[in-house]
Amino acid sequence: MTSDIVPSQLTDNAVLQLRDQRLVQSTRPFRARGCRVIRCHRCLLPRIHCLCHSFSATIAGSTFCLLMYDTEPLKPSNTGRLIADILPDTKAFLWSRTNIDPQLLALLSNPDYQPYIIFPAAYALPERVVTGVEKQSTKRPLFIILDGTWTEARKMFRKSPYLDRFPVLSIDNDQNSNYQLREASRKEQLCTAEVAIQILSQTGEQHASESLNRYFADFRQRYLAGKANRSLESFIAFSASESDKS
Repeated sequence: MTSDIVPSQLTDNAVLQLRDQRLVQSTRPFRARGCRVIRCHRCLLPRIHCLCHSFSATIAGSTFCLLMYDTEPLKPSNTGRLIADILPDTKAFLWSRTNIDPQLLALLSNPDYQPYIIFPAAYALPERVVTGVEKQSTKRPLFIILDGTWTEARKMFRKSPYLDRFPVLSIDNDQNSNYQLREASRKEQLCTAEVAIQILSQTGEQHASESLNRYFADFRQRYLAGKANRSLESFIAFSASESDKS
């Protein structure tokens, strides 16, 4: 029995809804790595490591908007959905260079929000770069994360002129990623959830940052346990023994 990804029956966050939308557009089943594993249709982890009942939603004074590259919502390794679980007002859209979702354009033009593109400052014009959010603004910060591989994220940044009018906010990243679920071209490149954790911390949203960090750590352990074909308890014990050796 294979684990062809099928639409979720629990479309209670924006990423799950986007996944269902993307599946409707597909002409053939999407087969992720480990496609023979029987997975939970919601969290996409092996059923024995299901994560769906291990989190509590919280609130923040900002909103995240995930601009996701093509099949990104379908990948079991994607961490954008963790943000949407912890912060239910998270928005998610499929990226397109030309066929832009009208709801995305409406969100970007909503006067209640101040969009910020989350991206390394080195890739932006100096006049677009900001070091923080406007504390006195009555507008709610809208943090736009380009969700894909590093190559895909750079493509989205370069080829999305409708984002060019917004400031670019970078994370203060002096640590290496703990992701380890996919290969990264550089060890300091963070995954989507880690970026959100950092942004929340930088902007004073410590409770939301810590909640997402705990959830991400749980997800990471369960994902890697499934990848190693171990029980969660066995994997935790094995990881602890390896840490002791180092």
